[in-house]
Amino acid sequence: MESVIQVVPRDDFSLELWFNTGDHRLFDARPYLERSVFIRFKDIKLFKQAYVALDTVCWPNNLDIAPETLFDRSIPIGMQQSA
Repeated sequence: MESVIQVVPRDDFSLELWFNTGDHRLFDARPYLERSVFIRFKDIKLFKQAYVALDTVCWPNNLDIAPETLFDRSIPIGMQQSA
């Protein structure tokens, strides 16, 4: 199973992620900003408090996203579509 080993939250509500598999991926969190507890992530200051714990990305107040979700719904860095 993939584990998150490093996270860098970006200003555009995405997460730059490194996994124990060697994968470097980008997760777009914007679709989650309208869902239940994740609504509070609309505050960029809170979103940018992301840290790695228990093999995944966590935030204060016991918020996290499963590492499988982060991996499966992210794209490899370098594969993002150009604007």
